[in-house]
Amino acid sequence: MSPATASLLALLVVIGVSLTSRINLGVLAIALAGGLALLGAAGRPDAVLALFPSSLFLTLAGVTLLFGIAQENGTLQRVAARAVAAWGGGSGRLPLLFFVLAAMLAAAGPGAIAATALLAPLALRAGATAGVRPFLMALMVSNGANAGNLSPFSAVGVIVEAQMLKAGITGAGWAVFLANFAAHAAVAGAAALLFRGPTARPVATSTGGDADGQNQTGPFTRVHVITLAVLAVWIAAVVALRAPLGLSAFAAAAVLILGGAIEDGRALRSIPWSVLLTVSGVSLLVAVLEKSGGMDLMTDLLARLATPGLANGVLAFVTGLISTYSSTSGVVYPAFLPTVGTLAAKLGGGNPAELALSINVGAALVDVSPLSTIGALCLAALPAGEDSRRLFRQLLLWGFAMVPVGAVLCQVFSGAFAALIPG
Repeated sequence: MSPATASLLALLVVIGVSLTSRINLGVLAIALAGGLALLGAAGRPDAVLALFPSSLFLTLAGVTLLFGIAQENGTLQRVAARAVAAWGGGSGRLPLLFFVLAAMLAAAGPGAIAATALLAPLALRAGATAGVRPFLMALMVSNGANAGNLSPFSAVGVIVEAQMLKAGITGAGWAVFLANFAAHAAVAGAAALLFRGPTARPVATSTGGDADGQNQTGPFTRVHVITLAVLAVWIAAVVALRAPLGLSAFAAAAVLILGGAIEDGRALRSIPWSVLLTVSGVSLLVAVLEKSGGMDLMTDLLARLATPGLANGVLAFVTGLISTYSSTSGVVYPAFLPTVGTLAAKLGGGNPAELALSINVGAALVDVSPLSTIGALCLAALPAGEDSRRLFRQLLLWGFAMVPVGAVLCQVFSGAFAALIPG
């Protein structure tokens, strides 16, 4: 068996186990990555260890630590209770509110990952307070953030435009943004209709207490004011100064701990270590897949299905499938967008601009998956007491469902949005 085949089978095992077992997938993924290394299918073991996603781990740890402090000392509970009250109980309008907020923030420059990191903890806490399903709130935040992610002002939008220029496609910035926004707004609207019913276990807002045993709707104390001030400074640093999410979050958390906003032991216990292990372990296995050629194998197998008439849908399907377990902006866009001209030529037909839009939309729609950073941030933001395993499965299934959905949308609508590109 070739290394590419072995690594691809290992990933399929992890995905299959995620749907049928309660084992921590990070443990299984790391074990399989190590096994591939020992068998010589992924290089030496030390080379596999070098593939561990330390940047992702630090980002998740820092952000969850910071918002864990805000949850443990009661700050998020008070903010969420007031947000729900301001929107009249909020169960009907809260999902729309957070979709719009996430889209606006991502489009302004920070991008989807930053927007999700900033809003997911508040959104899921507010949703729990109002009795809105955690799954729906996660979908609205992640789809809203992705909807604004390809604006001409965002970091990922700049990446996409640069890669399209390599394929000879110019002036596509706003067409890319509109196509991506429309697709995410459509699936978010569908999710709101499908899952608008309340969760079976809403969190009380009037008599409940926070982690300190205080009323959630009580006045803001000195600790809460300090926490909000530090969060505001951190948000401003991320948005305006493009401070690194994880490292700046650790700095903000250190300020809160040193300032007496929480005891450090409680702060560290607020980090969802099992979630971090799951995401990091699966990301390690994905890196092994890329290194061993497993990704190329899957791409080659699926790309053979393409014909000129179905090229938009097939390419959206292929890139969407890859994006469920790989980096959209770091792998899919740089690898596929520059090739659309050549691909159209090899297929004997097809519009390169339509193919590029199909890649952009198809790859982005699946990023609610917990195997992606955006989905992982939503999973890590789940309030204490909720079933993280259930949310993991829901997000995973939704992410995979978006592969064919994205293919259909791109096959039908890519031509209309490509017409907006000058020339």
